[in-house]
Amino acid sequence: VQLQESGPGLAKPSQPLSLTCTVPGGSITANDYFWAWIRQPPGKGLEWIGYIRSSGTSYYSPSLRSRTSISRDTSKNQFTLQMNNLEPGDTAVYHCGARPYLRYTLSTQVEEYTDWGQGTQVTVSS
Repeated sequence: VQLQESGPGLAKPSQPLSLTCTVPGGSITANDYFWAWIRQPPGKGLEWIGYIRSSGTSYYSPSLRSRTSISRDTSKNQFTLQMNNLEPGDTAVYHCGARPYLRYTLSTQVEEYTDWGQGTQVTVSS
């Protein structure tokens, strides 16, 4: 599965962020897939943010749930991360990822994702 992230490279603290992942040549509603956002702050490990499933249900990391949402535009084969009230600590490379449903897994771990976009840098600074 090919994935491509897009969005602003620079964002301001307390402002919202919107990042879009496009899935060219595929369908985000076909089969049972999990479409996720994952980030990596500078000098730190990868952090799973949340997913939207092919069915449309979504689930988020408890630590980010209060200011994060993932939506989709099925006509464009895109899903979008919205993160509110940005902090400098949200500075990171943001990746979108995908994985098929697999029994007995939760799809909440970074290592479960088999397909990744190249990532897009987001810097939160005034």
